[in-house]
Amino acid sequence: MINKEIRVRYAPSPTGYIHIGNLRTALYNYLFARHTGGKFIVRIEDTDQARKVEGAVENLIATLKWAGLDYDEGPEKGGDYGPYYQSERLDIYKTHVDILLQKKKAYYCFCSAERLTALREEQQKQKLNQTKYDKRCLQLSDEEVSANIAKGMPHVVRLNVDPSSTIKFKDDVRGDVEFSGEVVDDQVLIKSDNYPTYHLANVIDDHLMKITHVIRGEEWLPSTPKHVLLYEAFGWDVPVFAHLPLLLNPDRSKLSKRQGDVAVEDYRKKGFLSEALINFIALLGWTAGDDKEFYYIDELIKSFSLDRVNKSGAVFDIEKLNWLNAEHLRRKSDTELIQMLRDDLKTSKYSGNEYSDEYLLKVIHAMKERVSFVQEFYEKGSYFFEEPASYEEAALKKRWKEESPAILSKYSEKISTYENPVKEDFEKILHETAAEMNVGNGNVIHPLRLATSGVSGGPGIFEILDIIGRDKTITRINAILEKLK
Repeated sequence: MINKEIRVRYAPSPTGYIHIGNLRTALYNYLFARHTGGKFIVRIEDTDQARKVEGAVENLIATLKWAGLDYDEGPEKGGDYGPYYQSERLDIYKTHVDILLQKKKAYYCFCSAERLTALREEQQKQKLNQTKYDKRCLQLSDEEVSANIAKGMPHVVRLNVDPSSTIKFKDDVRGDVEFSGEVVDDQVLIKSDNYPTYHLANVIDDHLMKITHVIRGEEWLPSTPKHVLLYEAFGWDVPVFAHLPLLLNPDRSKLSKRQGDVAVEDYRKKGFLSEALINFIALLGWTAGDDKEFYYIDELIKSFSLDRVNKSGAVFDIEKLNWLNAEHLRRKSDTELIQMLRDDLKTSKYSGNEYSDEYLLKVIHAMKERVSFVQEFYEKGSYFFEEPASYEEAALKKRWKEESPAILSKYSEKISTYENPVKEDFEKILHETAAEMNVGNGNVIHPLRLATSGVSGGPGIFEILDIIGRDKTITRINAILEKLK
């Protein structure tokens, strides 16, 4: 392997949205390829036609593009590279399974579904550790096989596993791994519909595409002995395997939709940035060996190595993802944030409103340290985009005093004498109002904040007033005085 070009692949099935764990698999393959100067290939494993979901491939490619994981090669389609599709390579698998049949490394099986079910139930009654095919059809003569095929009997092709064999392979995450042939079933290689199973097509494609490292989830570890046996049956070099740790819920159960979102699409819809999600899932099972947690993709590429991938499961901590999203958002340039906010506003209830770049930038600067998502600029700071529809009840009880209407009236009267007040003017008038009304500054600030924002928290009151301006300040003071009189 030393002098070979590193070649890895991401090989999903088009059965729905991309699971967070699948995106991590794609990311680790991508990072390893980019770190080593190798190639990252995408292959759609669509041989199970019954499970294929309409639109899944398009969503998959769009998700990879959104995440910034560009692949290197594939069949040319319309001047661009598409991924490889196993459904377009059926003749290749048929040719290769014939080789296995000739070598007696595989055999035809004509057992009915009813017999296989009965066999499995009997083995379960005997409380065997696992259910396996009993090799009955391996005993058929060549003449019987030919006659059955000539009669059109439904059949599959199975891998011929020697139960006395020992299967060994090197795993870059788990070290040396060993399985007994006794625990490996005579896996179906070609189904009755003439489509190959995952196991056969996967091995043939990995060999023909010169894949040097197979990086995939831990759930594929039990299948690896079958794959190793296929490599050996064909007389091919076995690639290096790296099985990634499971993703876990906080209670250390396997990450599943029962306890929260697991599809990348769910996180996109919630407004998570691709950079933040990539940063987050990179750390689900890998570390550079230090305490660093914030990464851009180029930093991940520079630091990534398989020897730093953990064996133990990685806990999915949504609070950490939220924190990373906020950090990535805050480090965006003003130009990026303005465009992102504009794009998000187009899908909000404020889509018909016009806002200048200067106005949006003021809102961004006021709210940046208080938000984790783009949409929170207008969700948490709704008072920058519309009049307060109500006033925070707890704040009214605590902050609205008997003298508050008179104080706000005085403030409104004084600010109306300024043609175009700025932040410093709003502050100056507040101090003057407090002095004239013989109250503390807080007695002006709290009712003024309620009047102009409807809530008790948020940016500094002078920032709010500077952004909404004199006229809106007066209008909102008048509104609360009218509602609470």
